[in-house]
Parts: sequence; structure tokens; C-alpha cells
Amino acid sequence: MWWFQQGLSFLPSALVIWTAAAFIFSYITAIVLHHVDPALPYISDTGTVAPEKCLFGAMLNFAAVLCIATIYVRYKQVQALNPEGRYISRLNKAGLVLGLLSCLGLSLVANFQKTAFFAVHICGAVLTFGMGSLYMFVQTALSYLMQPKIHSKQVFWVRLLLVIWCAVSAFSMLTCSSLLYSGHFGSDIVQKLHWNPEDKGYALHMITTAAEWSMSCSFFGFFLTYIRDFQKISLRVETNLHGLTLYDTIPCPINNEQTHLLSRDV
Repeated sequence: MWWFQQGLSFLPSALVIWTAAAFIFSYITAIVLHHVDPALPYISDTGTVAPEKCLFGAMLNFAAVLCIATIYVRYKQVQALNPEGRYISRLNKAGLVLGLLSCLGLSLVANFQKTAFFAVHICGAVLTFGMGSLYMFVQTALSYLMQPKIHSKQVFWVRLLLVIWCAVSAFSMLTCSSLLYSGHFGSDIVQKLHWNPEDKGYALHMITTAAEWSMSCSFFGFFLTYIRDFQKISLRVETNLHGLTLYDTIPCPINNEQTHLLSRDV
């Protein structure tokens, strides 16, 4: 049995591969069509102009679905491993909410381009990166509370390093983008897709875009740490029938049926 066939380990793998592919394909298309500059454009700029915006939107919408599934499975796994831990249970629920909000933001970023709906796009970016960063922090805290009984200390340290990487990237992006969009470098920056080294704010723009790509990579790395954990879990769906037909009749007891959901393993 291959590693991605064990449990639900294919979920975080598929999430990272699919999302990275969405970024790469959109970037290549935008570069070939000369819609953006090759040197570190904003990720969302590669999905602003047709036809790449169609590809960008469709692929990121599916990525959001994969992300929801991954976050939910992680929630159920922590819940099953710590059935009586109240503090861990609260953190786990908080992580679920933060993760789902981040997925909502990803869908907003995919479907509302910054050149057309700037306010909605920024809200989506804040949800994606802001709530996503908090989700990573909560999961790292859970990893700390669960080691060494549930998993090794190495897992916690790897996730902690990824959270620090994410935090440094987020701070750089927030600081430089705030300065860039403060109004001192012109009012057309929102619509600007091409930058020259002579342009005002070019250095801030490059730092901001580099931090955005760096932050995305930290997200990818964090979800890849789920692969080993997800090899130890599977989900089942239980079907409960309340009658032999679908007419309005008096309920009668029927044997329940359990079938595998997404995995063959028990």
C-alpha cells in the first residue's frame, strides 16, 4: 500500500498539490499573455485578467472544498484523541471555526478580483491569511498539548517553526502593504499590474509580494505535516432508515448500515 493510500493522508496532499497547481498554472498563463510581470507579482494578480482568472477561480474554489475537508478531518481526529480534555476541546472548536473562515476567504479571493471588487477582495485576503495564520497557531498549540503522549515532540517543533515563518511573512506583508497603499505612491496602485524598478514604491511592492508568496509556502508546509497524522484516521458514514418506504408512515426499526467515507481503513 502506497503512503497516500493509508487512511486519509491523500487529503492534505491533494490540497497542497492542487492549490500550488492553481498558482503555477495561473502564473504561467499570465506571464505568457504578458498580463503581469515575471518578477514576483501578487498571487491574485495572476488571476485578475481573463482567461487566467477563470482558471484561478475554478481551481481555488475546489481548493477551498479540499481545505474544508482537511480541516474537518483534523477536527474530528483531535476530538477522538482527546474526548475528555475541555481545554483541548475548546481550542479544537476554535480551530475549526478559524479554518472554515479561512476557506471562505479563499473563495472570496478567487471570485472577486482586486481590480473589480477591491474591498471584497481585501476582506477575502484578510480572512484567508489572517484566520489561516490563527488556525496554524491554534493547531500548533494543540500539538504542544498533545505531545509526547499523542505524537512526538518533533511534530510540534516543525509546526512551531512553520508558524514563526508565517508570522514573519505576515508582519512583512502587512507593514509594507500598509505603507504602499497609504496614498503616498499614487492612487492607481490598486489597478496596477505592471511595475518598473523606477516606479515609486517598487521596493515596497517587491517585499510585499515576496512575503505573500512566502506566507503561502508556509501554509503549504503546515498542511503537509498532516500527512502522517491522517494516515492514522478514516471516517465512516452511517445510514439510519426510519421506514421501509419514503411515504408518511409510522416509523419502524430498521437495521443500520455503515459504509466507508473516503477510506477503506477502519
